Amino acid sequence: MSAATRGAGAEIEYVFRETSLGLALIAATGLGVRAVLLGDDRAELEADLRRRSAGTHLLAGGPMADRFADSVVTVIESPGAEVAIPLDLQGTDFQRQVWDALMRIPAGATASYGEIAERIGAPGAVRAVASACGANSVAVVVPCHRAVRTDGGLAGYRWGVERKRALLAKEAADQLTAVPR
Repeated sequence: MSAATRGAGAEIEYVFRETSLGLALIAATGLGVRAVLLGDDRAELEADLRRRSAGTHLLAGGPMADRFADSVVTVIESPGAEVAIPLDLQGTDFQRQVWDALMRIPAGATASYGEIAERIGAPGAVRAVASACGANSVAVVVPCHRAVRTDGGLAGYRWGVERKRALLAKEAADQLTAVPR
């Protein structure tokens, strides 16, 4: 099945949770979390989910989304927490490679778009890596906020640069207070 049709016709349940980053819409299928969208307006988040989920049946509420919501909020509030969250990622093979590389960057660390491109064996694909980060629909859990410019500066972030800055600051603080094992 092509990446464009994976999940077509699926049922997606979603719930909202308040977080320190604002409102989070958590959407899930029977396979896992499909989306974590951040914002300030329920209607805008629902419209974003509808746009990203063409061909699916959306259901507000439901046990699948509710089952994962607490884990997602834990990751948002304590980014270094080791929480296993099954994911139902939808994207091209290239995007999935980028997202996998992002999930290998430890909390409190960052990598440039160029470094990520090198890690996936596509050193000339820096812009494509940035585009894959922008296409990520699972905020924080797939930590695209850990991707930075070559100079370490914060580049655009789908959920807002202020949220990116807050996440990175939270991760840095967690690393300072972490108890060595």
